[in-house]
Amino acid sequence: MTSPLSDPRQSRTFRFVRHAYADGVAELAYAFDDGAELVERITFPGAPAVPAGREAAFAAALRLLHLVAGVSYYKAGIPETIVVEGEPLDEESATLADALYLHGLAEFAYRNGLDLRGRIRFPFSAPRPAPPASIGLPKRSLLPIGGGKDSVVAVEAVKSIGADATAVWVGNSPLIAECAARTGLSTLNISRELAPGLFELNRLGAWNGHIPVTAINSAILALAAILYGYDSIVFANERSASVATLEYEGQQVNHQWSKGFGFEKTLHDYLHSHVAADLDYCSLLRPWSELAVTSAFARLGGDYFNVFSSCNRNFRILGPKPADRWCGQCPKCHFVFLALAPFMAKPRLVSIFGRNLLDDEALAGAFDALLEYKDHKPFECVGEGAEARAALAALAERPEWREDALVARFRREILPQLDKAELALEPWLTPGASHLVPERLRGALDALG
Repeated sequence: MTSPLSDPRQSRTFRFVRHAYADGVAELAYAFDDGAELVERITFPGAPAVPAGREAAFAAALRLLHLVAGVSYYKAGIPETIVVEGEPLDEESATLADALYLHGLAEFAYRNGLDLRGRIRFPFSAPRPAPPASIGLPKRSLLPIGGGKDSVVAVEAVKSIGADATAVWVGNSPLIAECAARTGLSTLNISRELAPGLFELNRLGAWNGHIPVTAINSAILALAAILYGYDSIVFANERSASVATLEYEGQQVNHQWSKGFGFEKTLHDYLHSHVAADLDYCSLLRPWSELAVTSAFARLGGDYFNVFSSCNRNFRILGPKPADRWCGQCPKCHFVFLALAPFMAKPRLVSIFGRNLLDDEALAGAFDALLEYKDHKPFECVGEGAEARAALAALAERPEWREDALVARFRREILPQLDKAELALEPWLTPGASHLVPERLRGALDALG
């Protein structure tokens, strides 16, 4: 008999207890020491039986999901010993998990004054498995949609080449559902129910903070691709996601680590070496900057302007949400407003946000952080400081913007300290990064240009 939940900070062991799938529901069980199980459930609507010939791939993807999703629970106690019950891991699986937990929890560690280096060690003893075969996945794509500009741009690029695709999201956000419906694609909404015990652990004093949720959603979608029949998972993460937020005691801390190219390449290769040779994982926007993406979004016209939102306060699990799509107070609101301003008519942009964020002196410190002026960039999914500086420099030259409070302040106080040769907007609008987009979707990359 297991003991009840107790303060996880006092635990010595984190256990991956078991994982199972039946009737469209995946169950993932974890525990601290010999405490009560923490059981997460992920529901795949209208799910068929696992198709014949895909059983081994499905089992491998389910095990991967168990490892990846455990980061939500491990961080509550960060005990020194990790135990994976059942079949042992091979070295590549352990290495992937080590990297995910160390780098994906780097922000969590920084904010809590912790150092996880040398602490996270997934055990392994199994030999590397034989490379999996192709399993005949249909040539169609899952396009994760988050309700913001990036996923909309990716969706429209894929639609422009006539590729078969489904808009997919995890969770119960009405805002995302409305945006997904606007795409005109078929839709798939997967639900994720965190173990209720996690919230009880938080009440008991658990460690808490940022987790690499994109990695978790990616593992969920790998399972969905095998179950429903899709040969590719195509995210909309751009190149600035690979740039660290700051460096702390020799470690790079990146809020967007699981959106970066390093994780993308690791998971892409792992799916090919452990799950299915014909299951691709990539980001369509990887070659592009945030400014290039906002430029493409502005060119789409008005179909999405009233339904999109990148404001993260809309997507909190707990706590109040803004009455409108944009709170106007968070770094995402500030950055998206700034990044769209060079490419969208000012009255239209102000109407989307409900007010002119660049004419509010109270937001000076917030925009300074975006510029990496006197502060590091925020722990949010925002672009590089150099992008923000280029955008503001462009606005400083435009009569309709240059007298707004924060633009005028930038011209007066910050611009004289900058190298004008590094403030051009145009270089940000050309592709430049490596990508893993499969051949059949390369035309969508051309559509973005």
